[in-house]
Amino acid sequence: MQLSRAARIILVGAPGVGKGTQTERMLKRFPQLSSISSGDLLRENVRKRTPLAIQAESTMKRGDLIPDSTILRLILSELISHGWLTTDAPRTMTLNAASAASATAESGDDAFITSSPLTSQKYNFSEDPNASFILDGFPRTAAQALQLDDLIPINLVVNITTPTAIILDRICNRWVHAPSGRVYNTTFNAPKEEGKDDITGEPLTRRADDDPDTWKNRLQKFEETSMPLLEHYDRKGVLWTVQGNSSDEISPKLFAEFGKIFGRSQT
Repeated sequence: MQLSRAARIILVGAPGVGKGTQTERMLKRFPQLSSISSGDLLRENVRKRTPLAIQAESTMKRGDLIPDSTILRLILSELISHGWLTTDAPRTMTLNAASAASATAESGDDAFITSSPLTSQKYNFSEDPNASFILDGFPRTAAQALQLDDLIPINLVVNITTPTAIILDRICNRWVHAPSGRVYNTTFNAPKEEGKDDITGEPLTRRADDDPDTWKNRLQKFEETSMPLLEHYDRKGVLWTVQGNSSDEISPKLFAEFGKIFGRSQT
């Protein structure tokens, strides 16, 4: 399905609800969508030793959390590099010279991230359908969402809900092949031979934190932080909630709603 305008999406859901699965399926179903992961952006910048990543590394070495402004600058840099976000502000100090040079060669746009406060600039966002993305890993709180609003407006927030009992059952029956990352579940995706990876035959293991008490605490913390975030986007009129007991149940509902909002009408 072709899109009629840019979709800027966030998937919200408790740990273990299947956000990663839904993202993969959305990208496959709607080719104009891209995924922007704050974690992936940070790892890529660390690999390239960009000034922003070096700054973040020093913060982590001190045992401090990476500030929201750093994550926002990573996202901003990615959006600008694609040409999905522009600014008329004059260029002052580039945080990522390599990205800037690449962006200049591709788009001729001389507007890049500067050392000035993010909110001091006016950003223009593209409504081209090819400027569509799913933002992963940020925002997680209402305060972060407010900061993101100053950069680019999110126009669909999907709240994925699955009963806690089902999430816990899913986690408690999860086994992994650590070298490859392949995941199995004895309830609905069991290995061909009990306790062994289908491909290599090597033994499967449990993750250290895959126990009910740990996960109950994680789910409780998620509820506490996500409610204000969901209320923020509900007030903006972009929140949509989907419920299901499995990813296979949720995906068709998500595809249908997304197509209804962003799909190009066939006339």
